[in-house]
Amino acid sequence: MAESADDDRLYWFDPQLRGVIPVGGVHASRSLLRDLRRGGWSAHLDGDFCAVVAACADRGTTWINAELSNLYAQLHVAGHAHAIEVRHDGRFAGGLFGVTLGSAFFGESMVSARTNGSKMALLWASDHLARCGFTLFDTQFLTPHLARMGGVEVTRAVYRQSLSRALRRKADFTAHPLASDLQLWQAMTHTS
Repeated sequence: MAESADDDRLYWFDPQLRGVIPVGGVHASRSLLRDLRRGGWSAHLDGDFCAVVAACADRGTTWINAELSNLYAQLHVAGHAHAIEVRHDGRFAGGLFGVTLGSAFFGESMVSARTNGSKMALLWASDHLARCGFTLFDTQFLTPHLARMGGVEVTRAVYRQSLSRALRRKADFTAHPLASDLQLWQAMTHTS
């Protein structure tokens, strides 16, 4: 991470408490599920990876500097970074991107361009990670937004154990296509 977009230095963060979301265990509110059921939502895997990263960085204060954007693009070309772009009625609504190693997905950032855009991206990501065999969904820090959607904090020791297990397993982010909005709604309503 960088301190800001203008800071050329990169830092490695290893917090005492780490945010994670149980894979396949994202919580969707009734209103979010109603919005999904109304239709018009679609998700796209790696359609324009760099555009999702740029949208995540396009805010007043960001930790994504030019060096990180370049590194993420290189990881994407190497098959270790992926993005989920969410559209509503064909327009960009939000998305997220992250890095994969073994069966771990490190959620780097998410963005919302319309109401529920980033929440929908999180729903799709959680479902997709479960279907593709991932065991760890790392969010680095737990925000109130992530906590409402099922995120929890674990200690550094617990996190490192989970990470160690995840790095020994294989998962493939591109093994399956993303679910349709109806398939996602059905999956969410059968587990909620």
